[in-house]
Order: sequence, then structure tokens, then C-alpha cells
Amino acid sequence: MTSAIDLVATEVRARRTSLRLTQRDLADMAGVSERFVRFVERGKPSVQLDSLLAVLDTLGLELRIADRASQAERSLSGQGRSGSEAP
Repeated sequence: MTSAIDLVATEVRARRTSLRLTQRDLADMAGVSERFVRFVERGKPSVQLDSLLAVLDTLGLELRIADRASQAERSLSGQGRSGSEAP
């Protein structure tokens, strides 16, 4: 299964290259370091959200939050606890 981090990395790299931007170009336009852009494109898991959002905005991309069962909800529903209902 592809992680969210990997998806972000793939999308950022694809959009940057389709716009014919170098990592330096993107960094300058987004107000972040070139090193940060490299980290995003490599899927480094500990990037700063505000900087990531600046990069995404520069590329015309957005980060969306969608509902899904959390790990805690899946664990609870699998244990069959009394008083709790499975989704």
C-alpha cells in the first residue's frame, strides 16, 4: 500500500517536472529551501506542514483531508467489545 507521504512526493515531483521547474525554481517560488523540496520529493516523513503547503500552493496542488476509519476504530471493531458497534 502506498503511503500518503509517497503520494505527496510523487505528485509534487510530477507537477514540478510537468511545469518544467527545477527544484531550485520551485524552492525560490515557494519561499522554501531547495533542500526542503528534495525532502518532499523523496518522501521524507518529517517535513514542516506550513512549508509543504507553500510548495503545494505554488504548484497549484492542495492537501485534502477525507474521513476514513482510523486505526483505533478498526482495532476496536475487531475486538468485539461489548457496548461498541462495528462500523
